[in-house]
Amino acid sequence: MSTVTDKTPAAAPPGRNGSGDGLLQLMLDGMRRNMRQYGMLIALGLIVALFAVWTDGDLLLPRNVSNLVLQNSYILILAIGMMLVIIAGHIDLSVGSLTAFVGSMAAVFMVRNDIPWPLAVVLCLLVGAIAGAIQGWFIAYGGIPSFIVTLAGMLTFRGLTEIFLEGQTLGPFPKGLQKVANGFMPEVGPETNYHNLTLLLGLALIGLVVLQEVRDRRRQKEFALDVLPAKLFLLKLVALASAVLVVTMLLASYKGAPIVLLILGALLVGFGYVMRNAVIGRHIYAIGGNLPAAKLSGVRDKKVTFLVFLNMGMLAALAGLVFAARFNAASPKAGLNFELEAIAAAFIGGASMAGGVGTVLGAIIGGLVLGVLNNGMNLVGIGTDWQQVIKGLVLLAAVGFDVWNKRKVGS
Repeated sequence: MSTVTDKTPAAAPPGRNGSGDGLLQLMLDGMRRNMRQYGMLIALGLIVALFAVWTDGDLLLPRNVSNLVLQNSYILILAIGMMLVIIAGHIDLSVGSLTAFVGSMAAVFMVRNDIPWPLAVVLCLLVGAIAGAIQGWFIAYGGIPSFIVTLAGMLTFRGLTEIFLEGQTLGPFPKGLQKVANGFMPEVGPETNYHNLTLLLGLALIGLVVLQEVRDRRRQKEFALDVLPAKLFLLKLVALASAVLVVTMLLASYKGAPIVLLILGALLVGFGYVMRNAVIGRHIYAIGGNLPAAKLSGVRDKKVTFLVFLNMGMLAALAGLVFAARFNAASPKAGLNFELEAIAAAFIGGASMAGGVGTVLGAIIGGLVLGVLNNGMNLVGIGTDWQQVIKGLVLLAAVGFDVWNKRKVGS
């Protein structure tokens, strides 16, 4: 005698039934888990869209996009170095004054002493590295807080700038150095009404971005980490490729990619690789995230801190050269508030006050947020007083979001 047993199918768990609601829920969950990473990228897109409408499209004119890159290049260079400093759990208040000091040294080398500009550039980078190394030694091996050391550096380098320039503006710089800060890539190939090299670089960058995202996703799966749902990941790739393509077309329809943009691209790729894949990058995150645990794990925290500030000094020197070359003169007042702009860019780009969190790309995004705000507000005629208020509120909102996000994760 056979017995028939009624079996009622079990209800599908929420979000797993393959319906549209389930996919939407997965997408929302993915966005929440990656809000720190993508929040400012979305905010940048919204700010660009807002000012594009507000300025009747002037913000996205090819000439203005090129100017936006040129005007913010030195802040973006500083922001990369500052992001590493903050990830390591420190701060650097001296970068603005060091930028001015290196600019004054460049003027002394090239204008007063007629040293060839390529050699002078190397000497200036060496000066920046030495300045950063001195500060790094006091912080790492002397045990003095970075706030105090770099505050002293800010005053010292500003005074030395006044001494070297004797209170006067000194210039002009050689044409070769000016082209680094203000020039564009040469035109090659047939006439296409676009800058051919820029188009090729843009296509190569799209391929690189897609390849890197796919590799990161594969690596996350290998370590059983949460990844974005496949459709949301595909949407992300399309959005990134579209953004790169739009910027490429805008630059290619004017004079092409500025030379300084290539420098920024090299810094972004190089430091991004170091922070993601190199041992020193993981050690920087370790000492900023949990210093006692990092020491117990064998991380040489003093050496890492020393190298972080040495690197910051070199990047400040590079920013000083770019700034001086762009304005074709070294000035005692150069670099004012650059340290605040760089710190703000890092925090807006996702750095945490507690250290151990942040990305090089985030620093670039944070700097672009500030740059687009400055440019857009100038185009619509907002005064500098209100511009400072708005930028301050944006910084407060970014840090407030970081605090709220950590509380939500910890609850």
